[in-house]
Amino acid sequence: MTTLWIAAAIGGLSAAGPVAGQTIYPINRAEILEGSRFDFKVEFPNAPTSADVTVTINGKAPAEIFGKATTFMQSEEGQKHSALWLRGASLPAGNYVVEATQGTNKATVKWDVFATAQPRRAKNVILFIGDGMSVANRTAARILSKGWDEGRYNGELAMDDMSNMALISTSGSDSIVTDSANAAHAYTTGHKSCVNALGVYCAKNALTLDHPKVETIAEVIKRRGQMAIGVVTNSEIEDATPASMVAHTRRRSDFNDIVKMFHDVQPDVIMGGGSPNFLSKATPGSKRTDEQDFIAKFKEAGYTLATTKTEMNAAVAAGSKKLLGLYNTGNIDGAFDLRLAKKGTISKFPDQPDVVEQTRAALDMLKGNPDGFFLMVESARIDKYSHSLDWERSVFDTIMLDNAVKLAKDFAGDRNDTLIIVVPDHAHPISIIGTYDDDRPGQLLRDKLGVYAESRPPNYGPLDAEGYPTKVDTSRRLAVVYGSYPDTCDTGRPNMSGERVPAVKGPDGKTNIANEKDCTGPLAARKTGNLPFDANSGVHSADDVILTAMGPGAEKFRGHKPNTYVFRVMAEALALGGK
Repeated sequence: MTTLWIAAAIGGLSAAGPVAGQTIYPINRAEILEGSRFDFKVEFPNAPTSADVTVTINGKAPAEIFGKATTFMQSEEGQKHSALWLRGASLPAGNYVVEATQGTNKATVKWDVFATAQPRRAKNVILFIGDGMSVANRTAARILSKGWDEGRYNGELAMDDMSNMALISTSGSDSIVTDSANAAHAYTTGHKSCVNALGVYCAKNALTLDHPKVETIAEVIKRRGQMAIGVVTNSEIEDATPASMVAHTRRRSDFNDIVKMFHDVQPDVIMGGGSPNFLSKATPGSKRTDEQDFIAKFKEAGYTLATTKTEMNAAVAAGSKKLLGLYNTGNIDGAFDLRLAKKGTISKFPDQPDVVEQTRAALDMLKGNPDGFFLMVESARIDKYSHSLDWERSVFDTIMLDNAVKLAKDFAGDRNDTLIIVVPDHAHPISIIGTYDDDRPGQLLRDKLGVYAESRPPNYGPLDAEGYPTKVDTSRRLAVVYGSYPDTCDTGRPNMSGERVPAVKGPDGKTNIANEKDCTGPLAARKTGNLPFDANSGVHSADDVILTAMGPGAEKFRGHKPNTYVFRVMAEALALGGK
């Protein structure tokens, strides 16, 4: 047996390399929404003929089960494997055993196709994704925004004060530590996949758009009913998490294709950054490689374009039903810079909305739909700032997410018709280990670190009306450390001059070295990295993340669950199953 075939036969281990070990797609233990569409594929090594292989589902030919004929491709794409395909398959609820035989080798996978009970329990679902939001983010956000006194917090985060909680594991089908594409895809499709993948299983196909597809929740909703859909982020709208609502690609960086996929699905509200991939190639600043003008295409489809907060609010006030909000050429600036430091791209884009303002606008636009809505809101830069080892910015964006959650909770009120879920897509290795106190004796950063009984509470400045500290570069600060980093320098202070750049290219142009701009302060501590030498920032961790939820269906969140379970709960609350 080849390694690939053995892995498939034992039901879901990964082969060493970029392609998952399974040769049957969907993979072993897949949970599939009844009536949802997916591509069925079986790959056979060594390019056999159709006469040399057998595939059965519950002991019957696939065409008999699916009601559609399959296609067999010998030496698919000229590669050394053959493939059996059925695009756009669907199944009624039940348990299925798929067996693929090639000579003496047999691979077996099992699928659970689940139904959803009627009647529908939730009119609306709001899914908040705190990208990279680890436990320390929530803790630090609570300290900074609510205060701490004699061992108790002076208030709870909105995301804490919810009826149900669960631990969510985030690993993908190919790796212990996931990326944001694969992780968000689990929430929006209910399927496990591999790093860099969106809406597809990772097969041997050469072209990124040809891999076996699985339907996203936005596509199911659009196909089955009249619910409205919103996608809100402060990243580029083509980035992994928002793209997971619509995209089918093996490569998350296929931004031009992802813009087209947004246009194909047409969520009612689309808001984020990333305007260059909407512009035709001839337009200055465009990042497209073709002449398609997606700004014009969305306008033709009835969308109002907003490029500033003022235009966004005007569109809402005018009663617009569809909105394309593109507020930055890249990522929208985070709360720390929007409110305090005024760095990043604030001077170039002075009228950007934050996640709270975007959420308010989205709710105002979607709430009038009589059949309800599905809204995904991402606070993306929690993750991006953690990659930069810039915890203050990351935590400010956690506070921002929490303020958006409060807005949603106020919207839901006591009607009990809205399921609200708050969940990270993955974690970062980040912890609070004490406080830095400038009054402690010594000349080194570690001299200033108080741990255990010496970890006196920080003295951040007074809070503004939204719960953000107005002064953070104070004499006593949280000591927040990351567990993954390149060669870098830690100053123990917030970086008021702009987002931290922990490492830069060294003289050889390949390895990364500490950014000397961070190494000149009076307390700067040089740290030898623990990541591979080509890393220039922190990486994700495999830690479980905390999900909190409230509303109809939230009671199903308890204990430990895989990330795909989030999709199942949402689908069941909305009764999305069926033919």
